[in-house]
Amino acid sequence: MASQTITRSQLSEAIYQEIGLSRNEAAELFESVIIKISDTLANGESVKLSSFGSFSVRSKSERIGRNPKTGEEVPILPRKVIVFRPSQVLKDRISSFPTDIKS
Repeated sequence: MASQTITRSQLSEAIYQEIGLSRNEAAELFESVIIKISDTLANGESVKLSSFGSFSVRSKSERIGRNPKTGEEVPILPRKVIVFRPSQVLKDRISSFPTDIKS
């Protein structure tokens, strides 16, 4: 099952076509939104996009993992991860698509 990934340039092109800004302005607008989201998450705050979902940073504690090849136990260091929780609107929209679509 092959999947298609949407790129930054495709997103800024969509902004250009929808809003009517110049291509450069659309790219700058998109980039500024991405930077704001990144900076907010880096500061440990959450980002909520209405009807889409929310992003937050979660701390994971140290734990013991296992090397699948050798079976050897190895410590996994504490780290921060980004968590995305889709909104109910997004969940409903995704579940309304037919399941036989090949990506």
